[in-house]
Amino acid sequence: MSGPPPRAGGTDAGGPDAGGADASEAEDAEVVARSLEQPEAFARLYDRYAPDIHRYVARRLGDSLADDITADTFLTAFRIRARYDRAHPNARPWLYGIAGNLIGKHRRTEVRALKALARTGHDPVAASWSETWVERTDSRVAAQGPLAGALAALSAGDRHVLLLVAWADLGYQEAAEALGIPVGTVRSRLNRARRKVRTALGADPAFVGDGPAFAGDTAEVV
Repeated sequence: MSGPPPRAGGTDAGGPDAGGADASEAEDAEVVARSLEQPEAFARLYDRYAPDIHRYVARRLGDSLADDITADTFLTAFRIRARYDRAHPNARPWLYGIAGNLIGKHRRTEVRALKALARTGHDPVAASWSETWVERTDSRVAAQGPLAGALAALSAGDRHVLLLVAWADLGYQEAAEALGIPVGTVRSRLNRARRKVRTALGADPAFVGDGPAFAGDTAEVV
């Protein structure tokens, strides 16, 4: 499949059963709170974030696992929604944190795919993510192998921070919320990861330039 699996149930998330006509404008924390009394309202979060979560998982593990992990992310979120910290109006980091825990269970699959790409220059997972890092030019496609090898060599924690920032577009504070770690730890892991990848790529501008994935961070991590 090329997109997230359909959400469970047939309730129209934008209708009155989901909390009223203003449901699409409600902050995530409000949606979660409402869902404790009206469970169908939780579908609003699926509609908002499932495509992004699915895309992120597919980039890391390929399409074959993306559907199941996306579905499990929202099932888990629904099950533990009473524990959501409503001081955070945006649920996006929370959902990426859940997805990251599920991705972590497939760490060997991810590393194996990266090593295969580094060794052969081709792997099915690469079709999902390589264009995010390397633009469609002959000179930059050659960087896929070294990049994959560099990512595979990172520790799980460093790789997770790097990809949350680069592929999920999370800021430092959001990544810290997703992982349940201090912002300082996010910064140190990101600096370390980028330094290693830069070394592996020889500071290839296809990866280490000041593109949008790292906008606002370049002064500290480039």
